[in-house]
Amino acid sequence: MTEVTYEESWHAGSRTGGRELSAEEARARDAAGLPYAVVYREPGREVPVGVRMVAWRAGTVDVWAYDEQGRRTAETELRLREDAGRLLVRRLFVRRYPDAGTAEYAVDCPRTAVELSAEGTARISHQPGGMRGDSLEAEVAVADGDLWTARPGFDDWAGLPVADVLPEWVGVLPDAEAAGWRREPSRLRGTVDFDRVFRPGTELPGLKVLDPVPCGSVRVPSGVLAVACPDTGEGLSRITVEVPPGTYPVEAAWVEVGEEYWGSYQDVVAVRLRIGDDPVEAWEMALGPGDDTIRLREGEAFGFGTDAASGAFGDAEAWPDLCDLLARAREGWTRSPEYDRLDNTAAGMNLDGGSLGADLALFCTGGDGVYPVWVGRSASGEVVRVTVETAL
Repeated sequence: MTEVTYEESWHAGSRTGGRELSAEEARARDAAGLPYAVVYREPGREVPVGVRMVAWRAGTVDVWAYDEQGRRTAETELRLREDAGRLLVRRLFVRRYPDAGTAEYAVDCPRTAVELSAEGTARISHQPGGMRGDSLEAEVAVADGDLWTARPGFDDWAGLPVADVLPEWVGVLPDAEAAGWRREPSRLRGTVDFDRVFRPGTELPGLKVLDPVPCGSVRVPSGVLAVACPDTGEGLSRITVEVPPGTYPVEAAWVEVGEEYWGSYQDVVAVRLRIGDDPVEAWEMALGPGDDTIRLREGEAFGFGTDAASGAFGDAEAWPDLCDLLARAREGWTRSPEYDRLDNTAAGMNLDGGSLGADLALFCTGGDGVYPVWVGRSASGEVVRVTVETAL
């Protein structure tokens, strides 16, 4: 038997809600358009079966289904239309976990996304091999009855918020080439050789690659490297990459830029950490918490965000302490012992973390925004490079 409770809010990833509400409070919030969550549970089960988050004033309804491990098996986004009487089924998302030990955002987990438009079309993206594999995509027409649903009253919702299967109109998902489907290359895998700007003498459009410039080193004792903006507050993502614990050299890609009107000048266009000396066999986009490449459209990428035109490499475990040390060094400048831990580099600055056993290598980006982090793997799959293009 399914039990229903109400909460003031819901965080889908951590499966945590806000203040518990009575049914009367939830009904009043529904009438006022204020957000509230409907949580469906089964006796003896630790995690909910499903959750519906309703926010009429914002025009949104988001629903999730969970398995016994607490992983999201399905998500649906509904959007209230201008007439306030109909909900558009905006997006469907289904994950299929091969076993109980597969993580929610594991790169080899099969997944399918369906994005619908009010004009009656749907884009289906299917990754049978997970994020490292190609995506099979198709556009199909959607009947009006499958695209819209009437806005329900507080007592008119179906018993469960979302099933963990796709609707019948999506049809049978292919595992190989099939009529009406096209194959798109994995958006996790980079198609560019990101080492190219570190090879002296390489000629690129408008650029001539010079010798790479050493920019010190970074200690990563925890074995988890963080790449983020140390000057950006909460809310912008931080990327992490697992590497063997150790000390790694930082290099800047130094190039000569040929400008038609401004003449030639030299600049840094990328920074990298050399984790190993083996050649890179394949490049992968590093992902942050909740990043899933099936959500990306052509030309889009995940990365770390900055509103200070800067980024940094550092140990993930020591990151908060390193950022505090950096702030003290900047506050005191030449009058503080922390300032003596800063060294200028061609890419930006390095911070010696001293007794922290970890360091911070800061670099300038071409501006504010989101910067992808590319991980180079050797033929054996080991991480050998971590690269950020800062000005290309």
